[in-house]
Amino acid sequence: MDYKNIAPWELLQKKMTWEHLNYIHNKRILDFGSGSGMTANHFAIDNEVIAIEPDEKVLQDRFKENNYTQIKGDMNRLKNFQDESFDMILCHNVFEYVDEREEILEEFSRILKKDGFLSIVKHNKAGRVMQMVVLLNNFEHANELLAGKNGHAQQFGTINYYKDKEILEWSNKFEIEKILGMRTFWDLQQNQEIQKDETWQENMLEIELKVSELEEYKAIAFFHHIILRKR
Repeated sequence: MDYKNIAPWELLQKKMTWEHLNYIHNKRILDFGSGSGMTANHFAIDNEVIAIEPDEKVLQDRFKENNYTQIKGDMNRLKNFQDESFDMILCHNVFEYVDEREEILEEFSRILKKDGFLSIVKHNKAGRVMQMVVLLNNFEHANELLAGKNGHAQQFGTINYYKDKEILEWSNKFEIEKILGMRTFWDLQQNQEIQKDETWQENMLEIELKVSELEEYKAIAFFHHIILRKR
């Protein structure tokens, strides 16, 4: 697949996610908030994948080398699926931008098989504060975040931060299997040219994966990958 036009930091995050979930084969997967379809397309190599994305513009240039079902829509589309019809649900960088968290999780628990997995990728506020201070010299926003205020993403709007275990407060149908850190070191490298070097990328991915399960590095990672299992 051609990833030439994908920003190096985004490709690293995708590859980390795929590696964390490399045990998923011959399953039925729902990718909710699938964006450009990179992840849906990746898992469609040897899984049955259904993807849901509301943004028409994003869907126009989606990845589609592999065969998966793309649906344009929002959480209302979840009501069309039968009970316990998926082995795995992916929900990456979604919950920061929606108000219906509990309703979405209720639908997830309904359509996910018993002992099925839910994969959530989310911002880690501590990592965001470090980004503001170290990379952007934005002390004002760093202090706002420390005071409990929300952030802002240029493409998606307000970032409503939440703690990892808050997910369990929104639904009692899940338990956390694993929390992994993502992008602990990558964004601190300000040499934009070296980030384009494939050998550098491979070395960075290797060490990012090594520290993704270590608590001291998870604490400052820019993102967290939370894997939950349906009770």
